[in-house]
Amino acid sequence: MTATRTLIKSATILTMDDTIGDLAQADLLVDGDRIVDIRPGLDAGDAEIVDGRGRIVIPGLVNAHMHTWQTALRGFSANWTLPEYFRRMHAGLATVFRPEDIHIGTLMGALNQINCGTTTLVDWCHNNPTPAHSDSAVAALKESGIRAAFFHGSPKPEAAPGQPHFSEVPHPRHEVERFLAGALSNRSDRVTLGLAILGPHYSTMDVAIHDFELAREFDLIASMHQGGGPAKTPGGWARLIAAGLVGPGINIVHGNDLPDDLLRQLVDLGVSFSVTPENEMNQGHGYPITGRLLKLGSRPSLGVDLESVLPGDMFNVGRIALSMQRALDNAESRQVMGAIPAATTITTREALRWITIEGARMLGREDTIGSLTPGKKADLVVINATDLNLWPVHDPVSTVLMQSSIANIEAVMIDGIWRKRGGRLLAENLDHKKNELERSGMRIVSEIERQEKAA
Repeated sequence: MTATRTLIKSATILTMDDTIGDLAQADLLVDGDRIVDIRPGLDAGDAEIVDGRGRIVIPGLVNAHMHTWQTALRGFSANWTLPEYFRRMHAGLATVFRPEDIHIGTLMGALNQINCGTTTLVDWCHNNPTPAHSDSAVAALKESGIRAAFFHGSPKPEAAPGQPHFSEVPHPRHEVERFLAGALSNRSDRVTLGLAILGPHYSTMDVAIHDFELAREFDLIASMHQGGGPAKTPGGWARLIAAGLVGPGINIVHGNDLPDDLLRQLVDLGVSFSVTPENEMNQGHGYPITGRLLKLGSRPSLGVDLESVLPGDMFNVGRIALSMQRALDNAESRQVMGAIPAATTITTREALRWITIEGARMLGREDTIGSLTPGKKADLVVINATDLNLWPVHDPVSTVLMQSSIANIEAVMIDGIWRKRGGRLLAENLDHKKNELERSGMRIVSEIERQEKAA
């Protein structure tokens, strides 16, 4: 597929660019992989014309945290708490994944993200015991057509006799060097590299320092889970801060258990936060920190987290984050003031930011993605606002966030190329790939069940 000139005519355009705002009955011109103009009455000569009447065009959604390798296990861990997940997924199911399982899971997970309107995926891959597993994930992301940050992680099995616990194993420098010299050498390419490190919550202090320094040396985002039981290194954040290793480029996922004073310190240092609200509440992390961040003048990015637990729809994630925080704010107001707030504490536009421009900001890519702005990459979603569940449209932003779903996503463009059109995902041999995904999931489950019976 190659990018061409495309003119979307007479659409409602939610740019998420504060200087441009929302435009009714406006046109959007794409030339190659870039947006070149947005305004009413555009004449683009030989460009392909797309009728945008009755459509809402938004920036492509950004899924800031997902373990895409688990796609073949959809719903399998939906009834697990976090301790069960650690034991049965990381110490169990994950250990029987082959490179081909990583490939098909990542490929189909990425394609589903496109189908759901996500154009940028942060693929947090921490089931890669061999280079072949990592290579399979990267190849799948490239094949899918999605824009992705491949966050290279490390597996978390039970330690074999005589082997160190995963918390004692530094992130592999040789793998970082290999990717930056090879498959992910182009930092402006559609698929780029980041690090999914253990962080002080899940590693020893020596490993945490090593990994933070590694990320800084190679100028890579270092993302880490925070929370889910006692910290491996109590006081680790204070030591990392004192060493000058915490600042922009550090990303914390979850963070539910961070005390207020430390959270403020991290925000002031420029740390970004990725919240996965639905899974955090399902598995026992605690209440999402969305409101705590907002009070500190920061905003979260949002992620799906686990399709082995819940759906991959970022509209759903945005709604849950908004509804949960509104509920917390309303309860606080009742307790403090004795009444419901006179006006909502968070608007739908704010929540739409969390799944667009704030995801781009978390990646340090707000200058190229996250809003519909001339000069930025042509990553966009076309929503059919004439569909029964959306009609009539009184407030396009609220229609998008509160009513829209995969059923309304008519088209998705990434890098100026249509990846979904006419409501149909443009992926070859999709039925064959679905069968391959099913076979992979069945084999993984049957293999771990066989091992459990033999133990």
